[in-house]
Amino acid sequence: MDTPASAPRVDYRTEPSQYRHWKLSAEGALARLTLDVAEDAGIRPGYKLKLNSYDLGVDVEFADALNRIRFEHPQVRSVIVTSGKDRVFCSGANIFMLGVSSHAWKVNFCKFTNETRNGIEDTSKHSGVKFVAAVNGACAGGGYELALACDEIVLVDDRSSSVSLPEVPLLGVLPGTGGLTRVTDKRKVRHDLADIFCTSVEGVRGQRAVDWRLVDSIAKPAQFAAAVHERAEKLGAASPRPAEAKGVALPRLEREESENAIRYEHVAIEIDRARRTATIVVKAPAAAQPVDIGAIEAAGASWWPLAMARQLDDAILNLRTNELAIGTWILKTEGDTAKVLACDAALAKHGDHGFVREVTGFLRRTLARLDVSSRTLFALVEPGSCFAGTLAELAFAADRIYMLDPDDPARAPNLSLSERNFGAYPMVNGQSRLARRFHGGAEIEAARAAIGRPLDAKEASALGLVTSAPDDIDWADEIRIALEERASLSPDALTGLEANLRFGGAESMETRIFGRLAAWQNWIFGRPNAVGDKGALKVYGKGEKAAFDWDRV
Repeated sequence: MDTPASAPRVDYRTEPSQYRHWKLSAEGALARLTLDVAEDAGIRPGYKLKLNSYDLGVDVEFADALNRIRFEHPQVRSVIVTSGKDRVFCSGANIFMLGVSSHAWKVNFCKFTNETRNGIEDTSKHSGVKFVAAVNGACAGGGYELALACDEIVLVDDRSSSVSLPEVPLLGVLPGTGGLTRVTDKRKVRHDLADIFCTSVEGVRGQRAVDWRLVDSIAKPAQFAAAVHERAEKLGAASPRPAEAKGVALPRLEREESENAIRYEHVAIEIDRARRTATIVVKAPAAAQPVDIGAIEAAGASWWPLAMARQLDDAILNLRTNELAIGTWILKTEGDTAKVLACDAALAKHGDHGFVREVTGFLRRTLARLDVSSRTLFALVEPGSCFAGTLAELAFAADRIYMLDPDDPARAPNLSLSERNFGAYPMVNGQSRLARRFHGGAEIEAARAAIGRPLDAKEASALGLVTSAPDDIDWADEIRIALEERASLSPDALTGLEANLRFGGAESMETRIFGRLAAWQNWIFGRPNAVGDKGALKVYGKGEKAAFDWDRV
């Protein structure tokens, strides 16, 4: 497969009429997502998506479908995830796609798939939408990982359908979208049974799958549909989603693109290829935003918090997939701080309203996507900046924050906190970014006491909210040196460094999943045992046996 640098750029924008692989239907409180992969519709040439296997294009549609359920179908309380093919649920990531893909493509594909699976669990936890995997056939590898992300798994008991994680014995790699971790952390499978399960090709079926906690229940083919429907209705019964809520349409994102720039209404990207940097500017709303719930509903997808979040999310994915050599992202903001804080107040006031809750969710997941992106993040607080409340989260996500301390007080930028900075947008480890910053110490309360007060560089420094506050004389040189130093370092070493420092302290299932992706799968994907000429991924399907280097490293 061509590398992303030489291949057509990946576009994450889609909508149901363009889907090739998924069918979304919703009736009342129940939605159905049916996977029916078109074999010849891979996102790249060179392989066929047989047996309901998937590639990045399949997951792009799935991620979009989840957003449609969140916003366009607010009455939905439970979702059945199933297959449109006979006797096969999903055979996981397409092996031939992995075999011909570049290392970077494989890792980025796994990361996006992880985020999408995490998004199922995030929606279950925060939105009250429950997911039932209706496993109506063979369910292997990433297919089982899709099922694992759901709240419950119902397996058809037809004496042949099974669940399996065969990556180790078949491919010489690992279940890279959270399979190992969800089996132990979420399904609570005994470690010795998990060891047998993850080293067998044939998997586990029937009552044994229930006994080992690999699925929640089984049903004979004649009773399968009814059993699934019953579980979905029961799970959704306690959902807080209102039955009469009105959906909010998500129109196609508009953007202008050139060789070195991408511009949306509220987000702009400028790429400096010589310095290998991308400057991402997030803009405050130009006009006052509605704060009354009726007006907010009427604004819909154009309401600034949602519009900005959708554009920033698309920008992150665009850079992450299509601009591999751009290793440092410079985060900036501009506009009226008061307008951002007014939106924050509306988000807090109407937090229990269904639409506002989903907007908060979109912001939470977008900021979490920024956290786990393998890029250096530097935030620059300059004159005209509006790092306030929700937008201050961009700075607190950064590896370093530089704030200008000018000689002229009239030019002094400000940093402002709101209640949104103290838990509204937790990272994947469950911590707020300020709690991560201060390791849960007393500094958090000092920062909380500063809510609503614009902080200049000296005050922000005293509170520990910024890394460095150069004056006018030193600003340009300090930023230049920091960027040049960063660009001289090993990208691989930086990825490991940043991932460890960003998620110090508290662990969660999600951080364990991403940590294993960054460390184990990243390494395994580059090893000859997986991708060498006789590696398991390379010879799969050719009738040859993999040749392993038997040294344990």
